[in-house]
Amino acid sequence: MIGRRAFLFSASAACASGGVALVGTPARAAPATSYAAFLAGVRAEALRDGLSASVVGRALALQAPNDKVLQLDRHQPEFTLTWAQYRQRVLTDKKIADGRSAAQARRALLTAVGQRYGVDVQPLMGIWGLESAYGTRIGTFRITDALATLAYDGRRASFFRSELMNALRILDHGDVEPERMIGSYAGAMGQPQFMPSAYLRYAVDYTGTGRRDIWTSEPDVFASIANYLGKCGWVAGEPWGQAVSVPAALGQDRLGRDRRMTLTDWMGLGVRRPDGSAFSRGDVTGAVIRPDGPGGEAFMVYRNFSVIRRYNPSDFYALAVGLLGRDVT
Repeated sequence: MIGRRAFLFSASAACASGGVALVGTPARAAPATSYAAFLAGVRAEALRDGLSASVVGRALALQAPNDKVLQLDRHQPEFTLTWAQYRQRVLTDKKIADGRSAAQARRALLTAVGQRYGVDVQPLMGIWGLESAYGTRIGTFRITDALATLAYDGRRASFFRSELMNALRILDHGDVEPERMIGSYAGAMGQPQFMPSAYLRYAVDYTGTGRRDIWTSEPDVFASIANYLGKCGWVAGEPWGQAVSVPAALGQDRLGRDRRMTLTDWMGLGVRRPDGSAFSRGDVTGAVIRPDGPGGEAFMVYRNFSVIRRYNPSDFYALAVGLLGRDVT
């Protein structure tokens, strides 16, 4: 059983630190200034950084903190799911059917993007499907409104203020209009659900328009996800993982992402393919995860699995991306 907050930030700035951060609930300090004074401080900082006064003024034309953002942030339900429950909830028949249709219609584009960035099509479809239901659910909140509200409210204020400044830099560059810069209530943007810091680092203008459009341009969306994975170490042609059979007697303390051995060594402990057959190569190194413990599903995971976790550091998420990508492509 794994307990977690209902909300996860999507891709953040650096591969080394992980793509996504779990949200905690540290105590809030009462804001020391009015919202107008807070916005004036942000505006002044942006102007000192050389950003356009007209762009900053338009982006920060806000009257009050967004009550809906505060409500969602303050009432994130705690929930506990097994991997089996999570898989049933996330990898629905509809999600798979929609993904197959979407992948087939975009086969040439996905292949071209994957070849350019050295990333397989499967994780592109898996991430696209999980993050935005293949571009159909990207959120409705104006990013500067949401980030300003969260930065002012006090919980993780420095993080959200930094992301707000990054959002203003994106607007200053002219990639998107303030009204079209939309996403989740916590600032994750567009179809890949990039935080602004991740956008600045990984977003790609694949179409050559001069704008990195992760909201409406599917070529830019796929290229941006591929660029993220490629820079985080994806190795094209290698699997992320595979289902395996693990003896019930093999204790959980012998398993886990950090317990890597050759497949020959794993076979010596009784690990096999689901049908009981041996692995074709014994020299490959992998780790076994069995999220629900003895009796539950088990997977051999390889280094590309760790790359997916840099987009979102959750075993459940990475497994879902891998399985969804496999099933729809």
